[in-house]
Order: sequence, then C-alpha cells, then structure tokens
Amino acid sequence: MASSDYSARHLSVLEGLEAVRKRPGMYIGSTDSRGLMHCLWEIIDNSVDEALGGHGGEIAVILHKDNSVEVRDRARGIPVDIEPKTGLSGVEVVFTKLHAGGKFGSGSYAASGGLHGVGASVVNALSERLDVAVDRDGKTWAMSFHRGEPGIFTDLGEPTPNAEFTPFESRSELRVVGKVAKGVTGTRVRYWADPQIFSKGTTFQPDELIARARQTAFLVRGLAIDISDERGEEPTRETFRFDGGIAEYVDFLAPDTALTDTWRMTGAGTFTETVPVLDDKGHMVATELTRECEVEIALRWGTGYDTVFRSYVNIIATPKGGTHQTGFEAGMLKFLRSQVEQNARRLKVGTGANSTEKIEKDDVLAGLTAVLTVRLPEPQFEGQTKEILGTPAVRNIVANVVAKTMAERFGSSKRDDKTQSALVLDKIVAEMKSRISARAHKETQRRKNALENSSLPAKLVDCRSNDVANSELFIVEGDSALGTAKLARDSEYQALLPIRGKILNVQKASVSDMLSNSECASIIQVIGAGSGRSFDLAAARYGKVIIMSDADVDGAHIRTLLLTLFFRYMPDMIRDGRVYAAVPPLHRVIVRNAGTKPNETIYTYSEAELNGVLAGLKRSNKHYQDPIQRYKGLGEMDADQLATTTMDRHHRTLRRVQITDAVNAERVFELLMGNDVAPRKDFIIAGSDALSRERIDV
Repeated sequence: MASSDYSARHLSVLEGLEAVRKRPGMYIGSTDSRGLMHCLWEIIDNSVDEALGGHGGEIAVILHKDNSVEVRDRARGIPVDIEPKTGLSGVEVVFTKLHAGGKFGSGSYAASGGLHGVGASVVNALSERLDVAVDRDGKTWAMSFHRGEPGIFTDLGEPTPNAEFTPFESRSELRVVGKVAKGVTGTRVRYWADPQIFSKGTTFQPDELIARARQTAFLVRGLAIDISDERGEEPTRETFRFDGGIAEYVDFLAPDTALTDTWRMTGAGTFTETVPVLDDKGHMVATELTRECEVEIALRWGTGYDTVFRSYVNIIATPKGGTHQTGFEAGMLKFLRSQVEQNARRLKVGTGANSTEKIEKDDVLAGLTAVLTVRLPEPQFEGQTKEILGTPAVRNIVANVVAKTMAERFGSSKRDDKTQSALVLDKIVAEMKSRISARAHKETQRRKNALENSSLPAKLVDCRSNDVANSELFIVEGDSALGTAKLARDSEYQALLPIRGKILNVQKASVSDMLSNSECASIIQVIGAGSGRSFDLAAARYGKVIIMSDADVDGAHIRTLLLTLFFRYMPDMIRDGRVYAAVPPLHRVIVRNAGTKPNETIYTYSEAELNGVLAGLKRSNKHYQDPIQRYKGLGEMDADQLATTTMDRHHRTLRRVQITDAVNAERVFELLMGNDVAPRKDFIIAGSDALSRERIDV
C-alpha cells in the first residue's frame, strides 16, 4: 500500500511515483528477488553509464547486514545545481521525476544502458529509505527520501529506515555535509527496499550479482567493480577488472580448445533517423539526427562444434539477437562463402549454382565463440524487455565492419594469419561435409520393422523390442566376445555391436575422417541420432549404451577411445546418463565344499578384493581350487559366466559415465587424446611415480 502522508508541497512532483508504487510490476517486472535485483542494477547501471562515457573507473557495491545496499562510484557526480523548469536540484529531479535525467535529449550520454531516466526514481519510489551523497564542487551534498518523498531522518547512530522522518514542507534542501579535495567527484546511493512492496523473505542474490558484475567488467574495459557482501558470518569480497575487455570475455566463455587466436574487430558507421526531441519550450519536435554506431567484436574458432554467442547494445544483453546479430551473421557468411569459392580446389569442394556443397550459417558458427557489442544513442528495442535490437541501420554497419576486418585478416601476409585463416576454412568445409553426410546417414537410421528393410550394419545383432527406454546396446570388443555375448544376452532387449580393436582417436581426427572411419560410422549409424550439431537425443534407438571391453590395458584404451567419440560427437548421450561401462570380473574363485554340496563360485573385480576373499576363506578353513582363474578377456568366459557377471540386470555392475564439469572434461580429453604431445608427456612423467608396475600387462 502506498504511503498517504505526502505533503501538499510534493503532490505534483510525486504523483508519478504513486503510480510506480501501485503498479510496481510494470516497472521492475515482479516484487520478488528478480525485481529486487532489477532495482539494484538500475542504480549500478547509472554508474556504468558514467564509465561508458569515460568518467570514473571504479564502482563498489556493498550488501550491508541490515539488508540495505550501497553503490559507490568515482564519476562526475549527480548535478547539484537548480534545474530551471522544476526549480528543484538536479539530485531531486533524478530521484523523484520519471523520464528525467541526463539521458533524455541533453547530449550528456552518447550511449547508455540504463532506463533513460526512469531507473533512479523508480528505485526511490520502491524504497523505504534512500540516501544519496554527491561529491562535487569541493563539497559533499546529501539528501534523503522516504518512499520517494524528500526530507530528513533523525538518526541516532547507524542509518535506519525506522528513524524519525520529517518531510520538507516549504522547500527542499540539498544539505552540505562535508568537504572534499578539489577535483574529487562521485556519487553514493544507499537504500532499503520497502517491505510494503517486496515479498517477505526477498533477498539479494549474490551469485547473480557476481555473474553480472563480471559480465559488465568484461564489456567495459578497465572498469573495476568491487562486490562486498557483509551479511554472512564472514564477509566476502570479489573484484572484477579486465583490461582485455571482450577479448578476455571470449576466452572466459569458450567451451573448447582454441583453433585460432582471439580476433578483435572494431569499426563504426553513421546513419540518420527522425526522432522526437524536446525543444526549449518543452514541446516534442520531429528532428532528423545523424547517429554514430560503434561496433566491437571479439571471436575465435575452437575445435568443438558448439556455438557460444553473446550480443550487447550499450552493455544491455540482447539474448534474442536483433539487427546487430543479423548483420554479423550475414557479413560473416557472405565473406566466408566467397573465400571457400576462391579456395575451392584446395578445399576440394564443388562450385557453381548446381553444386550441393554450399556453406550455410550453421557451418560458419560451429565451434565459434563470439562477443558482439554495439554502442549507439537511443537504440530501438522490440518490446519492453530489451532482448531484441530493432534499429534497422545497425545491420549494414555491423556487416560492413565484419567484411572489412575479415578481408584484412585473410589478406594478411603474416604467417600466423595465413595459417589460422586456412584452419578456419578447413573447419567450415569439414562442418559442411559433416552436415551433408549426417543428413544422408539420418535417412537410414530408423529402427527396422516388418514393413521396411534395414540398412543398418550387417554385424549388428539387434534386439526384438521397439521399447527404446528398455533397450540396451552393448559395444563389444571383437568377434570372440561377440560369440559369447550372443549366448549370454537377453535377445528381447539387448543388442550387440562388435568393433575391431581400437577405433580412430577422434580428438585428433577431422570430422570427415571420423565419418569415413567404418567403426565410428557404424556406431553413429546404429545409435541412430546423428552426430555433432545434427545430434537428436530423441531419435536415439537405445536407452542405454554399454561399453563392454576386456579388463586389461587394451580394454581400458578401447573404452577411452569410445568415450572420446561420445564426448566429442554425442555428448548429450552422456549428459542424459545413457552411456555406461560394463564391469567384468578379473578373477573366478571356486570354493570346494565337502560332500555332495556343490562348489561355490565367487567373482572378484580387483586384486584387493581377491586378497580379501582369500583371507576370509583361510580364516573359515575353506579350500579353494588352485590356480585361481584370471580373466584376460571376455572371450575366456562361458556364456553363463558372462551373463551372470556382466549382462544380467539382476547381478551385473555398471558404471554410469557422467560429466560434472564439461570445461575440465574438455581439457582432460584434449590433454590425453589431443594433437599436442608435449603436455601429455609431462603429465605422464609427473604421474609415473604413482603407477604400480604390477598393474601393467607385459
């Protein structure tokens, strides 16, 4: 409920703020933690806009124990002189008047990310108390507000919203509370969110605050943002500053190993648009203005195929893109298509209108990590959420910047530029061929039924059931294991696919090499969900894929190669928990029983477990058959032994393969399976002392 004790002096000034208090959702979206964080970012964005204009390079955010929050900056400070139209100080105008401030037609900001004058006044209206202090002109000026109305709090110690409040009646007063050195400027805003507005228990979200502070520090090069949280038992503090700007942001976002260096692109363009502008009499007049749009892009291609793209307008995130992203994609696609045509002979691709080998947008974006920022005054957004940029002229400006800078890079005589340009073209063409091949594979990957012929590999021993969730595909090592597994499986829901020894190491190989490898192609074809960007988990033919290799070093190597294939080209299978490793036993112990009682069989899965079993048998005075059988491979097992230990759902043990940290997993796969030998050699040498020679089969 809005406060009803406003004085007559301020009714005209505050009538807009009354609307904010009655319908807060229209201004901040909601009155839960999301709305609370929205308010905080409106205040922070005012300081960020100053930094964007080159004023102030430090912002501090403090979450106090009493649930208030304070934002400090070293920028120019809010104007303290009297604004002639209202007769109020600049501070009071900013915090009490909607649609007022330096971002409305005054030319104070070439580009800004705040709510164009709405933010500070809305936060003030929804605060039980707000204190602002401004360092300017050698003095510290201060003013306080209670639910939007200016006045004075009678504090006996630490500021609190419960202190006695006296509103101004005859005129407002911007108090001088101290002196500062000449040239020292800045603004400090501290406020307490109003419990009449926000839901009970609503609190600031430190993780969200830190994530966005880091993002903002990336976008505004050299800006230091300090986050302090004093609410817990032990205060925490984090500071973000990135002198590399969005180039460092790209390195932070990239999920894969770099194929190229991080490339930077900058440029600008002008355009004209007709907009309403306030004249000296306060009337809106249609005026044609020349605008400048600054473009900055950082990007790099990686060895993977996932695309990470972030776009911003005046540091406002545009997750749904807009004209700037459309311009980037169009400019990049047009340029790279021309480069592929010029290098068609080396890349072995067809050219001409009748060629089916044509680069598409997804081929270009595969493995790309990019950050695109544009800065322009008064951008047009589609809708209130600012998720899509709508200014039409930005499209051509961004496309021209991309075309120009990419032409300079690809036309460079430097060895590194030539090498990396060639790698980009090779990757894009490989993605194109992969897409074409995957489309052809996908057409033949449906489960066979009585009305259609199967084009699946002849060596696949399929199951009868069409129930995907209940079906299992065992990938087995060699024909000998296949013969035993055929007799051990439940043919209703267990399928078998044999592979010949060690498959291709796909971490080192190109996409086309992987698809031309018969073993890799068979696995992808049998699973039936495609690979890479074309992978569709819903089309997978089996609910579980179980890697069943021998319990020796070669078996572990084969399992690692298979996991590399799944991680690189079918990671959703792992993320969905569908990939398993079978756990076959290492030993079989036959315990002799006296009399007619049949002998007992015990399977063990490690040397330690075997030693424990044997020690237990000796303590119980039980005898066992010697020598103990040590399984070197699955082919040594009888069908009933394989079924009992490894394939029967009621007795077997499976290890589910999971990805808890995708970034570190990518680094480990690249270290162990990638092209760079030196780091792998160092890793092996460093871990050699921890390896027992007895574990190596020689």
